[in-house]
Amino acid sequence: MAARRALLLRALIMGPPGSGKGTVSARIVQHFALKHLSSGDILRDNMNRKSEVGILAKSYIDQGRLIPDDIITRLMLSELKNLERNSVLLDGFPRTVPQAEALDKVCPIDTVIDLDVPFETIQQRLTARWIHPASGRVYNLEFNPPKIPGCDDITGEPLVQRDDDKPETVMKRLKSYETETKPVLEYYRRKGVLESFSGTETNKIWPHIHRFLQTKLPDMSQKEASTNR
Repeated sequence: MAARRALLLRALIMGPPGSGKGTVSARIVQHFALKHLSSGDILRDNMNRKSEVGILAKSYIDQGRLIPDDIITRLMLSELKNLERNSVLLDGFPRTVPQAEALDKVCPIDTVIDLDVPFETIQQRLTARWIHPASGRVYNLEFNPPKIPGCDDITGEPLVQRDDDKPETVMKRLKSYETETKPVLEYYRRKGVLESFSGTETNKIWPHIHRFLQTKLPDMSQKEASTNR
């Protein structure tokens, strides 16, 4: 049991919207035995199930107000309590220093993976996204452009850009992220657990994250490959 506990890892992934956090998280979970805990997913699940915390959180959202630290903290700590014997990858929590301090009292973080992607890169990435409203088909002008500019490949109908993907909105979200999370990154830097990975492409950043995590946990996908030989 002691050996099993020694292998437990409490990790946190941070990165601005559009930094590739979802892709990197999926790869981490695929390679390493970590449970991915996304605050957004857990919040939606609780609101759908109409749990006590979910109803409370929804009342703030419906009023256009931020959900207070203590509600999010209570929600996430409750989830973590069920995973005491698992390595975890937290995503979206903590977002503020009070949340980080409350988390530390119950479940100190071993390592923070910070995706340091230039805002200009993210802005290009997100503003290149256009959708076909009727079908939900998504196009990216850089990676997956429509055959005819501005038109859906199948229906020929016009594509639109979501308000969230417009340049001014994207930059506003990025600035808001920076203001909100800078103190949290600094908090973990002072604790000596912050690892920043810089780059403009997820596929080039990933090998560095993978190598770093291999120093913390065994790669389960490699284990399975050798077992199947």
